[in-house]
Amino acid sequence: MTGAPTPDVAIPDIAVLGGGAWGSALAVLAKRAGRAPVLWARDPARTTLPDPAIPVTGDLAAALAPIAVLAVPAAAVRAVAADWRAAGGTGVRIVCAKGFDPASGRLLSDVLAADSPGDPVAVLSGPTFAAEAVRGVPTAATVASADPEVVAAVAAALGSPTFRLYTSTDMVGVEAAGAFKNVLAIACGIADGLAAGDNARAALITRGLAELARLVAALGGRPETVMGLSGLGDVVLTCTSGQSRNYSFGRRLGEGRSRDEAMAASKGVVEGAATAAGLLARGRALGLDLPVTEAVDAVLNRGADLRDTAMSLMARPSRGAETA
Repeated sequence: MTGAPTPDVAIPDIAVLGGGAWGSALAVLAKRAGRAPVLWARDPARTTLPDPAIPVTGDLAAALAPIAVLAVPAAAVRAVAADWRAAGGTGVRIVCAKGFDPASGRLLSDVLAADSPGDPVAVLSGPTFAAEAVRGVPTAATVASADPEVVAAVAAALGSPTFRLYTSTDMVGVEAAGAFKNVLAIACGIADGLAAGDNARAALITRGLAELARLVAALGGRPETVMGLSGLGDVVLTCTSGQSRNYSFGRRLGEGRSRDEAMAASKGVVEGAATAAGLLARGRALGLDLPVTEAVDAVLNRGADLRDTAMSLMARPSRGAETA
């Protein structure tokens, strides 16, 4: 006598670590690309995954796959990656957070590569709002790694007709751009909250792109990355849309709320608020002039007057319209 047939259970071939909006979206995008994803979350009960067919777990040992997508905040990337390895995880790790390692001020990809040199690292970044990507709205992003084969594998694992992944070997430039644009978005939100006007925001974005170009060059990235999806593309999206957590946080500050009030009203992590101080310290160590980053850090961390800081930033001596 034989028992009832056991249904086939797909063996995960991609693990998404992080149950927030972007992690949940990436799990859906992986399934849409023909993969068998598993989503890990610290509290699976709080995950709002729009596809109930995707397995969700709170056990890292149940989230082992050849590709791990690290969709947790920047401050948690190193620890989650270490815990995943301790649970038996090995393979390609994709950094999706947009920030620097808070303990060392280094790029997250550098930290992961040093912690586990045998496992390849890639970076995924670009102008992507999770809700639109899940809906199938045409979305494009950049995946970068020093190894072209890793880039191709990641693009195949997540890319689809509505989620177009462009490839790059400039991991430094892509990651630095993703971190900086959140700080710039806070500055743009503050300017709009102060009702400084569209002209001022355009000037601020231009100044920010010049600042980003200096940062990328100093870190060893390529200038063309600044004008790509992970640079200009993400800046345009994040610095002009109310869907952006960083822009919305800055706008609330400009409208007169305290940092604590603006943060309490935010849905999700405001990465730029945590990035500003570390980015400024890294820039100073490199001998860089980062006025936008310095202004945001002064407002968030040193009690600087909001309006005075914004006006002094806009009043800086001009060095040519294209260099800001």
